[in-house]
Amino acid sequence: MKLRFFKSITTVLMLCAAVWGASPAVAAKDIRMSTTTSTENSGLLAYLLPAYEARCGCKVRVISVGTGKALELGKNGDVDVVLVHARPAEDKFVAEGYGVNRRDVMYNDFILVGPQSDPLQLRGTKDVIGAFKTLGTGKAKFISRGDNSGTDQMEKSYWKQANVEPKGPWFISAGLGMGEVLTMASELQAYTLSDRATYGAYRAKTGLDILVQGDPKMFNPYGVIAVNPKKYPDSNYEGAMDFINWITSDEGQKKIAEFKVGGEQLFFPSAKQNR
Repeated sequence: MKLRFFKSITTVLMLCAAVWGASPAVAAKDIRMSTTTSTENSGLLAYLLPAYEARCGCKVRVISVGTGKALELGKNGDVDVVLVHARPAEDKFVAEGYGVNRRDVMYNDFILVGPQSDPLQLRGTKDVIGAFKTLGTGKAKFISRGDNSGTDQMEKSYWKQANVEPKGPWFISAGLGMGEVLTMASELQAYTLSDRATYGAYRAKTGLDILVQGDPKMFNPYGVIAVNPKKYPDSNYEGAMDFINWITSDEGQKKIAEFKVGGEQLFFPSAKQNR
């Protein structure tokens, strides 16, 4: 009996020593991501991120702002990765050494929306520059993001191509996110430029109609970029690249394609362009 007892005690002590001596599992470091409001407002991130977080054993901490501010957060080293939609600004971000490994992720398009009454009679047209010339007559209100977001940057390019300087009581620069601007346009029975995804999420709330769409100039590509670890050594570059590799993988791209609002696909995978 004594021998058995001592053997049992010895076994227990050995097991305890093994457990106490083992190194604790290292939790994956969280990833900080700045992104445009469209990926948040549309519900895409709420759909995508749980699948990735379960895989990586980490959390993706999202800061949802306009593209301009999202890139500024990257420039300041406040995030590890950015997911945005303003290709010229993205290319500049990389060229100036703030970001590395930019990859195409997905695309959708911009649309011009407005009240169902459509006082400027823009419904069904496909010439976005012609539509902005008509908007420039000032005969109806227009709500601008005014926040240096990707949508705002595209809108400014349309005004420039239309040779219109938007100013006057008809033009309201809101300085707000897309969802808030759509709500304001609904309340004021005004026109605005929107990405299709956020409009899809807010369509039922606002009652706004799509009036101009289909112009190649309204193409809206999204890119993902890691913050340069040489500039910011404390950034979670390994986590950023793991996320980039996942969202551009077959699994991540399939999840993007499967995301729908009201049965409508809002984002279209484009990572194959990287291969």
